[in-house]
Amino acid sequence: MTRTLILAPVLAALLLIPVAHAGGNAAAGKKKAVVCFACHGANGDSLDPQYPRLGGQYAQYIVQALKEYQDGERKNPIMVGFASTLTEQDREDIAAYFAAQKPVLWTLRGEVSGSHKRQGTSL
Repeated sequence: MTRTLILAPVLAALLLIPVAHAGGNAAAGKKKAVVCFACHGANGDSLDPQYPRLGGQYAQYIVQALKEYQDGERKNPIMVGFASTLTEQDREDIAAYFAAQKPVLWTLRGEVSGSHKRQGTSL
């Protein structure tokens, strides 16, 4: 009985940790991500295959990637330069913005899905 009383507050605190996490603000992230738009696109849908598409990506993945660039775990001179100036809140906000974007689906031919129809057939 005593053990249960001691463990209950500890377990309750552990359950609240994810809820207490502040997360990012997508509106603030849009302002902070302006520099990202040149390569990744304003909605995170890069037209150049050398730049990853960020629109609709999991926020935590973006946060982690930016942190790894900042820490030198990921190597890319351009990204290291941008990421090195970001605070934890900046990373969270930028990630929230890109995660909130609707991902664009592309066909294998590089066309936006739904924009191309062949006559007499359905896709």
